Amino acid sequence: MALPAIALTGAAQAQGRLAIPAKWYVVKVEDDAFTVEMPGIPDHRVISDASARGTPFALHSYSLESGGFSYLVQTALYPPDVDVAQPRRVLQASLDGRAQQLASRRWDRTDWRELGTGATVEAVGTVRAGTMLRLLTLLKERRYVSLAFLGANVDGSEANRFFKSLKLK
Repeated sequence: MALPAIALTGAAQAQGRLAIPAKWYVVKVEDDAFTVEMPGIPDHRVISDASARGTPFALHSYSLESGGFSYLVQTALYPPDVDVAQPRRVLQASLDGRAQQLASRRWDRTDWRELGTGATVEAVGTVRAGTMLRLLTLLKERRYVSLAFLGANVDGSEANRFFKSLKLK
């Protein structure tokens, strides 16, 4: 299952810090599976994907550039032929795919947490000097959820607000 690379636009590459908008918006994702807050109205795209066995499914992607940072939310409801019985293995495959964007091709740190219905992993890695990627990925039953934050400071207030705003239904 391919996941699109996070685009590095001029705003996200900026070394200086821009003013953060005062208004954050609650984004309801496809199928109302969860909500997340973003500092603006994101661009929503539906990406056609397929399981390893070829079953098609839709990956919903919500992206936004704001204040020199990139925000990305992705979600999909995996088809029945995707084995979600071992959620950590599914999430590890996602991490491995995203690690290809990193300068060292590996994560600087990962933090795994088990949930009653699945697993969650948070990871941080260096894309290039001065630009980091922070990723939160979870699998709840068949629902895949990924939040990504790209910028110079992935542990700052903007990133923390973004990640803490995730509310599963």
